[in-house]
Amino acid sequence: MPEDRLFGPTFTTPEMAAAVSEQAWLHAMLEFEAALARAEARAGLIPHSAAEAISSACAAGGLDITGIGRQAPATGTPVVPMLEALRARLPEPAREHLHRGATSQDVLDTALMLVARQGLELLAADLAGVAAAAAGLARRHRATSMPARTLLQQALPTTFGLKAAGWLVAVLEAADGLDAYRRTRLAVQLGGPAGTLSALGDQGLAVRRELAAEFDLPEPLLPWHTARARVAELGAALAVAAGAVAKIALDVVLLAQTEVGEVTEPEAPGRGGSSALPHKRNPALSVAALASARGVQAQAGLLLGTMVQAHERAAGEWQAEWPAVSEAFRLTAGAVARTREVLEGLEVHADRMQANLRVEGSIGSAAALIDLALADYERRAHE
Repeated sequence: MPEDRLFGPTFTTPEMAAAVSEQAWLHAMLEFEAALARAEARAGLIPHSAAEAISSACAAGGLDITGIGRQAPATGTPVVPMLEALRARLPEPAREHLHRGATSQDVLDTALMLVARQGLELLAADLAGVAAAAAGLARRHRATSMPARTLLQQALPTTFGLKAAGWLVAVLEAADGLDAYRRTRLAVQLGGPAGTLSALGDQGLAVRRELAAEFDLPEPLLPWHTARARVAELGAALAVAAGAVAKIALDVVLLAQTEVGEVTEPEAPGRGGSSALPHKRNPALSVAALASARGVQAQAGLLLGTMVQAHERAAGEWQAEWPAVSEAFRLTAGAVARTREVLEGLEVHADRMQANLRVEGSIGSAAALIDLALADYERRAHE
């Protein structure tokens, strides 16, 4: 994916853009080839000298990513031109041992898992920031009365602290989902051309075990070439995370309306400006978070749809996953980062909240509920 200078800064972060870039994918693909060679050498399938040469060639860098991309349409995968470029670097005796027993999907699926692991680590850090900011708002505004709204109409009094505690719990649950995926659903891929490991003889399982150890990735029960639940689950987990922060963004947009005026996004030079109405202070960060989340939902839907794949190799469905996974990560990062920025500097207008109250009533157990949410947050923070 080329560097996106016009729209990218609004809808992602520099760190995530780099983590899921085409350069990151190529690096992960090269890591696969090097790790496979080392695993096969330990299993006695190729000479150690060949494994060392392959590892050195993969680590040398400098491959022409643009040229590889231009050649990829001929075979439908960037793996083939990448291998051709690597073979040109290798001494003659090592060339026949490159990519032994693997297929292009083994390379790309493992690369996907490596890219995803890095992306999940970045999201965990930003989601923790969102949670910390929501927890701070819940503490500071545990007694700040405001109208609760159902169907966009005033219902009964609540507190802004309880609203923020609700945001906190939803974000923590979304973070739990991503963490559970990272711990249990990432997996190495190695099955060979038909998923039988036949080209590796009776050493196939040993090589796969060594390959998994190289990456510190779980070893799946079977190759998952056309069993794509783990990729669909990744898309769903990202959509849930984006949705959790987008709900916060929507609440902020609604509370910031001129006629409501209960919160305002953090002020910064040029932020929230209008090209036509200079008096406006638009909730630009929240709008960007909402737009990003919509995009994640679209990519998640695509990834769920690509689960339906024919026999032992997909004809188009698997290939559609590559850009969708990267885009889902990019947009989720944007939604989370913009929401974190909103909450960390949110201006809360308690006097306006009180003035807007049009109904009488008790706030019930709001304080107790806030305490429950904060206690759970503190417990997680110290685990």
